[in-house]
Amino acid sequence: MTRDNRRTPDRRRRSLVWTILLVAVASCAGMPNRDPLNVSVASIEPLPGEGMELSFSVRLRIQNPNDMAVAYSGAALWLDLNGRRLASGVTDSAGTVPRYGEVIMTIPVTISAFDMARQVFAFVNDENPDQVRYRVRGKLEGGLFGTRRFRDEGTLELDSPPRGAAPLP
Repeated sequence: MTRDNRRTPDRRRRSLVWTILLVAVASCAGMPNRDPLNVSVASIEPLPGEGMELSFSVRLRIQNPNDMAVAYSGAALWLDLNGRRLASGVTDSAGTVPRYGEVIMTIPVTISAFDMARQVFAFVNDENPDQVRYRVRGKLEGGLFGTRRFRDEGTLELDSPPRGAAPLP
């Protein structure tokens, strides 16, 4: 075998690698620029639990501020309070969030007895029990490149009465 014959497979491999890289870069550049989904908790309702677990039905309002519909084939949800896991849940429901539209999705979530105990102990020992920090994280499963993650967080003030409520004597 001559020296030129040994280089030919290497040149082919290099050419193949460069072609794959260029196609990958071009396909990423061609993907549409999408705004994140707006997700908020619409309601939380109790469900029958198992043993020492608590179960709830969390209804999420999902808004799509984009010009393309978002198809999904399942969802996962995690709820945290004061930086600690409180509940999690999944659903295999499928659907589509229309372009510039919204849907309500229901996800059953479970709170284990240990997670509830952790929250109670942390709340009792917390320096500022009048504020509760919350975080909602999740994802809508949309296949290899279509999965959309979402997140919402904030603080709930527990010391002030609701607007319009009379102060307690």
